[in-house]
Amino acid sequence: MEIKLCSLIALLGFLTIANAQTVFDISKCGATPNSDITAILTKTWTDACASPTGATIVIPAGTYKCGVVEFKGPCKGPITFQVDGTLQAPTSPDGDSWITFCSFENLAVTGTGTFDGMGSAIYGKQKSKAVNLRFNFITNGHMEGVTSKDSKEFHVNVLGCKNLTISKFTVCAPADSPNTDGIHLGRSNGVQILDTKIGTGDDCISVGDGMEQLTVERVTCGPGHGISIGSLGQYAGEMPVKGIFVRNCTLVNTQNGVRIKSWPDQEANDVSDIHFEDIVLDNVDNPIIVDQMYCPSNLCKSKGASKVTISNVSFKNIRGTCKLPEAITMTCSSAHPCTNVEMCDIDIKCTTGPAKAVCTNVKPVITGIMNPPGC
Repeated sequence: MEIKLCSLIALLGFLTIANAQTVFDISKCGATPNSDITAILTKTWTDACASPTGATIVIPAGTYKCGVVEFKGPCKGPITFQVDGTLQAPTSPDGDSWITFCSFENLAVTGTGTFDGMGSAIYGKQKSKAVNLRFNFITNGHMEGVTSKDSKEFHVNVLGCKNLTISKFTVCAPADSPNTDGIHLGRSNGVQILDTKIGTGDDCISVGDGMEQLTVERVTCGPGHGISIGSLGQYAGEMPVKGIFVRNCTLVNTQNGVRIKSWPDQEANDVSDIHFEDIVLDNVDNPIIVDQMYCPSNLCKSKGASKVTISNVSFKNIRGTCKLPEAITMTCSSAHPCTNVEMCDIDIKCTTGPAKAVCTNVKPVITGIMNPPGC
């Protein structure tokens, strides 16, 4: 009865407010704090999706339990999903996803609320591959202001999207939370990540195959494993990565700084037009890395040369402190040496001794300050 009443209220609102978005407040649809709102939220999405003038779904202040849901389009108008409360995931969700937005144009996820993956209850105890938020095949999307907390795996996964902006977003998870990349992206075009703070147990931002025209600006990363391109070259059929711009970012107490990584002797791919500029490092283990012998947990089929080509890469105005002596490590493929690599105004000091640069199968063009020297 309450869900039907919510639909009626929304319909009346639509009939009386011409050319305005209908507002669906779940508290007026039967949702109460500390209850499971999965059914109400699913029905609300269906009603909102049918509104030709667009709709705003509001989750007000309070804590609500939510099961695995997929909010799927296409819809008749734009939708704003406004989260001002806290949504809590199931302890042991089925599948690899918690909340998914799929096949939709003109989506906004906004608010001051939190998507709580409840991963802290299982870290180190059991494996779960439930991603907090998936954006699959979204065109003209925007997420702003919300927080992802304690995801059981990636916090955000972006796949097949066009013109998506993520801004003023917060990721919060312990440094030892496993495989909890902040934002993972692949096979998308025209994505921006702006004014965002990420602290997690894996890469703050990881770029998978098929990513084109990605801009990352004013992102603070830490704790975490840094900002990474890859890993690539592990699977057959991977698509090239090109047009990645990382600017004005700060990395604090991270395992790595900025990194490109590919697997040895597995599959071919091409990485090009990659630019890291105006990066501040604060007590980072390994500030600049190109690793074409990436082999976590000894899972490589062989230790031969990587088949991934890397070209047109720049590192400019990267400065700060590192903990380990090898401030710069570039291990490029012996079969496909890195080409057109530029390093300009690098100033990294090691807090535990002299810093050094180690470069293999690459001859970068060096201009301006180069500290540590080498390469």
